[in-house]
Amino acid sequence: MWDSLWVDIGLATLAGPDPYGRIEDGAIAVKDGRIAWVGAREDLPGPADSVAAIVHELEGGWITPALIDCHTHIVHGGQRAGEFEKRLMGVSYADIARAGGGILSTVAATRAATEAQLLESAMRRMRPLLAEGVTVVEIKSGYGLDLDAELKMLRVARALQDRLPIEVTTTFLGAHALPPEWARDADGYIDFVCDEVLPAAVEQGLVDQVDAFCETIAFSPAQVGRLFDAAALFQLPVKIHAEQLSDLGGAVMASEFGALSADHLEYLGADGIEAMAESGTVAVLLPGAFYMLNETRKPPVARLRNAGVPIAVATDSNPGSSPVTSLLTTMNMACVLFGLTPAEALAGVTRNAAKALGRLADRGTLEVGKVADFVHWSIDEPAELAYRIGFNPCQTVIRNGVPTLLG
Repeated sequence: MWDSLWVDIGLATLAGPDPYGRIEDGAIAVKDGRIAWVGAREDLPGPADSVAAIVHELEGGWITPALIDCHTHIVHGGQRAGEFEKRLMGVSYADIARAGGGILSTVAATRAATEAQLLESAMRRMRPLLAEGVTVVEIKSGYGLDLDAELKMLRVARALQDRLPIEVTTTFLGAHALPPEWARDADGYIDFVCDEVLPAAVEQGLVDQVDAFCETIAFSPAQVGRLFDAAALFQLPVKIHAEQLSDLGGAVMASEFGALSADHLEYLGADGIEAMAESGTVAVLLPGAFYMLNETRKPPVARLRNAGVPIAVATDSNPGSSPVTSLLTTMNMACVLFGLTPAEALAGVTRNAAKALGRLADRGTLEVGKVADFVHWSIDEPAELAYRIGFNPCQTVIRNGVPTLLG
């Protein structure tokens, strides 16, 4: 007998030939926190109350896999509303960064904050995501840029999953920007990150994957490659911020390391697309940053699609370029700004987001054997999730087969 059975519902499984994996009158069963059966209600092996200890009659709506936010910087100190005002007056993101603002202003605030302060502020930013059916979130370091502050950020990220019903994947982003104390020695800083900071973070069990910002205002492909070599010594998968402001070839280099994802990608060229297609690297699109920075160069969605590169979508929640805490709004942005279909946007925050974190074997689709994380939405069709703005139709979040949030 199954532990629970959910019926009288449409299912968007994100598996199968249909873009949504639709089952109009579906049923989904849970046993020991995992999906035990999924299919059309008429194909159940017996009456609902004879095959499950608990039967949930949902009376309409849709169930999808729980959402996954696969790129965030949600742990940080301070805020940067003043820089937002400057950008509106015509100052570029790059100019603000070169003047000591941008990432470095958040570094100063993050270093000054206590762990308790960082945890409290991150929890406030996390709760809107939880309310929208997010059960897995990736959180990067990268606003510490020294040994103590980087470890502090990663500890806070780990602590979030002890305080909230969320699973956190931690990403070491020590190569996010060049800190003031290393302003004239980028290579020396990369040595410091590779030889001291990353090993300490690994020793304390704080790192699931490694990321770097490969850009003219950050680090070169050669420097990032050295960090990725260090990650390989610890058997850690890698990701990359690449081709956001220019095409330095970061996506090509990262693909050579079998990167889980390359993120941003507004300036991605044909060689990068080909390399990502060959390596299976996911393209993570971050329309919140595109919107906030008022960019005009769009990522090459049609060429990525035609090449078969999986496309994920994430909030990029951060204090400067994407102060976004709504993955549903990000889905709408991905459709309106980048031309994704609603089905692609939903796949981007479920199936492909799971792949971008190396978690597709356990999450991202409604299939037997996967973790029973799914969401009941009060909607008439799955496209509504990307259609509405500022509206949250989440009714219930089921985490490990157990309802955790009732609307």
